[in-house]
Amino acid sequence: MRIAIVHHWFVTRGGGERVAECIASLFPQAEVFTLLSRRSGIPEGIRLHPLHNSFLQHVPLATDYHRHMMPLYAPATESLDLRGFDLIISSDSGPVKGVRIDPDAIHICYCHSPMRYLYDGYDAYRNQMSGLTRSLFTLFASRLRRWDQQAAQRVTAFIANSNYVADRIRRSYGRDSVVIHPPIDMQFARQVPVPGQHYLCAGRLVGYKRTELMLEACIRLGRPLKIAGIGPEESRLRRMATGHNVEFLGELPTDALWQQYAECRALLFAADEDFGMVPLEAQACGRPVVAYGVGGTLETVRGWGRTDSQQGATGVYFAEQTVESVMDGIQRYEQLDAEGAFRPDVTRAWAETFRTEIFLANIRRFVLSLMPAAEPDMSPTVVMETI
Repeated sequence: MRIAIVHHWFVTRGGGERVAECIASLFPQAEVFTLLSRRSGIPEGIRLHPLHNSFLQHVPLATDYHRHMMPLYAPATESLDLRGFDLIISSDSGPVKGVRIDPDAIHICYCHSPMRYLYDGYDAYRNQMSGLTRSLFTLFASRLRRWDQQAAQRVTAFIANSNYVADRIRRSYGRDSVVIHPPIDMQFARQVPVPGQHYLCAGRLVGYKRTELMLEACIRLGRPLKIAGIGPEESRLRRMATGHNVEFLGELPTDALWQQYAECRALLFAADEDFGMVPLEAQACGRPVVAYGVGGTLETVRGWGRTDSQQGATGVYFAEQTVESVMDGIQRYEQLDAEGAFRPDVTRAWAETFRTEIFLANIRRFVLSLMPAAEPDMSPTVVMETI
């Protein structure tokens, strides 16, 4: 049996790349396909497999400006010819669900989200543009949306990374999906005897993460803050932080990042995320989360007042993406924390329910439900667990 793993691109390492790596670990003989890659963005586990790039790999500066290659997404995806493969598993928040396959092949798409700039976020992205850029985006987005919707109908079955994304798949593609949450690598989890008094923000410094809200909230409250990550928002954030108790940590190695999780007072998280692995990683280290109570965060953080038992709470939600709402969340967290509302062992136990072994077992079970003949080609080392 020929098996292919497809991921939209390996340019930076994040939650999507972690999912692709874990799926590939189930199929030692699988070949991996992607639109383009750079070595620093390829997970170690993926390097064990033959890796094939589309023609975008040879377009100058494409890896640096991959999000600007939208007009070429469809032809680049179709250039990945997977005819002859029996089982295709795509890890996708882009266009790669549209790869060419045989009519009788099984194609399972693990969807991190339909492309936001084509669907839910289309108006927001478009309104940020002007002139020729806006006109070109409107033209190519419309074409790519039609192509993407047609490609989605050729997928055998969808897996969504959250109930939030499952609803988006239903609205965007008219398709149902099974929810299998992404894996949290508990081998990096650790706890310290006495966490610090500072708050932590972690992740790419891009607009939708709304790091400026958390930064401004800490400045107004006089709370120390550490920010882990890099991105196009960094210069603006540094200017905002001048003269205040804010430390920029840059892009940290995995072990150092998890140490920061363990040492913080709590993680701050203001993004409207499809799932959000960073809050779970912090919780794996026993640290609570002060989070925007929307989207995937509702599935990864057990917010005070939203759990069956308050003894199971692992964080606090704030209601709006405003500085005042973040401040309110921080102050409510501090009051509850002073009352002993959050227990590190409970917080860590909640994160354990998302561990890698459970993810692998659920993916394995789902694949075999559609293609029992794939079992001899799958890694036999996965512990059969379910959520």
